[in-house]
Amino acid sequence: MRIAVVDDNPMNITVVREILKRAGYSDMRMAASGMELFALLGLDADGQEPEGVPGDDSHGIDLILLDMMMPGVDGITVCARIQQSPRLRDIPIIMVTAIGDSKKLAEALDAGAIDYVTKPINRVELLARIRVALRLKEQKDWHKERDRRVTEELQLAREVQYAALPQPVDDEGMAIDAIYRPSEELSGDLYAWHRIDDNRYGIAVIDAMGHGISSSLASMFIASVLKEAMTKQVEPKRVVKELNRRSQQLQFADQLIQYYFTGLYMIVDLNKGVLEYVNAGHPPGLVIRGDGRVENFALGGAAIGLFGEMSLEKHTLEIRPGDRIMLFTDGMYDLVGSDYEEDREVSLTELLRPFGMRTPVKELENALFGGELPEELTSDDRCLVVVDIK
Repeated sequence: MRIAVVDDNPMNITVVREILKRAGYSDMRMAASGMELFALLGLDADGQEPEGVPGDDSHGIDLILLDMMMPGVDGITVCARIQQSPRLRDIPIIMVTAIGDSKKLAEALDAGAIDYVTKPINRVELLARIRVALRLKEQKDWHKERDRRVTEELQLAREVQYAALPQPVDDEGMAIDAIYRPSEELSGDLYAWHRIDDNRYGIAVIDAMGHGISSSLASMFIASVLKEAMTKQVEPKRVVKELNRRSQQLQFADQLIQYYFTGLYMIVDLNKGVLEYVNAGHPPGLVIRGDGRVENFALGGAAIGLFGEMSLEKHTLEIRPGDRIMLFTDGMYDLVGSDYEEDREVSLTELLRPFGMRTPVKELENALFGGELPEELTSDDRCLVVVDIK
């Protein structure tokens, strides 16, 4: 553990250094002023991070014993400047003072000091407070390291989740692409498509309950099931029923926890000029016709995973060249901001109406998400699947 001792009085530094040395603390750094401490910590003469120069973390200071009353920059100011640096603010600071003024001591604690000792220094008291401060520092360091590892693992999981998503399709008769905006590192939204034969594609959009780590793990489970179901079951009702059956296998020790999913699965048949779909509690998609008219999908029934048996209804829509089909998750309603279901359906339809097949997907994404949304409107994952009939 490296301790920095800051005092403008050489005798005080000698006394503290001897106390620490006899207690087994051999790694110490001495400073006679706030400016010397700033230099030791890699700050400029005003206690600010040098502009354009990355902070130097090599100082390795674990604790600062800081004299409150010093010429030039006093201890309270020094403490406040250190707290302004994200790189340094976790270093515990113990104020050393001859002042018994409670207001000054309160000011020092408000500036970021975690404790104080008074002069003349009591050796037993000083060492006890140092031990407490260093234990707190160890705990903070442990938590920071754990958070760093968690962040790295989340980033890896995000990459895995993205890798599981299908690549855009640009065939002779149809193009499929998606816009994907997770609210956090991981998403509970999922989309997938599978080429059944030369004329048919199966396309699905799934939204797991909640968002973040738990819903993303649940959605990854569903992704694996969905891939198999689209390949083997094919027909919309059978695919959704298989998803529901497998969702029932998600068992938790806490019986109050039950993950469920809304979903819409459709088959686009270019040969017959129709799409067939089943909606399981999911926001209805829409078709923007080549002439600008909009036709909405039907509302869905129960969500996937809620009940052992599902009553499903298959719907059919005619499709023609020039049509654009849009499937989305409920995070897209954030763009219109209405709490009423009927209003938000109408508002989102009107928002998407101008973006027919002639609008490239990238241009659509920039139009919808080019600006920063207010924080209160970014609490949910957002997914939009775009299917163009050529």
